[in-house]
Amino acid sequence: MKHPKEERTLVLIKPDAIQRALIGEIVRRYERLGLKLIGLKMVVPTAEHVEGHYTLDPSWRKVTGEKTIASYRSRNLPPPSEDPLEITAKILKNLKKYLTSGPIICMVWQGAHAVELVRKITGGTEPRTSPVGTIRGDFVVDSYVMSDADDRAVRNLIHASGSISEAEMEIPHWFEKKELIDYKVTHEDILYEKELRGILP
Repeated sequence: MKHPKEERTLVLIKPDAIQRALIGEIVRRYERLGLKLIGLKMVVPTAEHVEGHYTLDPSWRKVTGEKTIASYRSRNLPPPSEDPLEITAKILKNLKKYLTSGPIICMVWQGAHAVELVRKITGGTEPRTSPVGTIRGDFVVDSYVMSDADDRAVRNLIHASGSISEAEMEIPHWFEKKELIDYKVTHEDILYEKELRGILP
């Protein structure tokens, strides 16, 4: 069994966040929590690489389409189609256009409950309904209503792995093993050691 402090998650800072000069703010939020940045690079992804990212899980197309249909119905709106795969094809088209529009920053963060805590700090997929205090809730005004009206992806600054199993698929898609650096930062002793030692003389 791995210690929880070894948990890793993928974060992508999307083109809109870079254009709005939010890189430092985003990194600061995760770093301040006590997570450790072990992988970092800037890339301009291809449409094929973006599609590969979203379809790492073979059930993604069907599940995402079904969730989208349910979301429309929960808002008392007619879904654009009753076919989940038709809906997902449109979502994927817009995501590819969005994520290939400029450079993105790829990061791997490590630390206890990294997946859950990064998602918590990041906020929900729709910025409009993300709580104040989250990155999306504090820095974005976009909504499903606007993205639907404009036929585009929601501009929500960040992608963050949704589960540990998702992170385990996504990290190798964006990083080679040699690009992830195993090192220690001093605050790990305070966060993870069983005893607090060496504080008093």
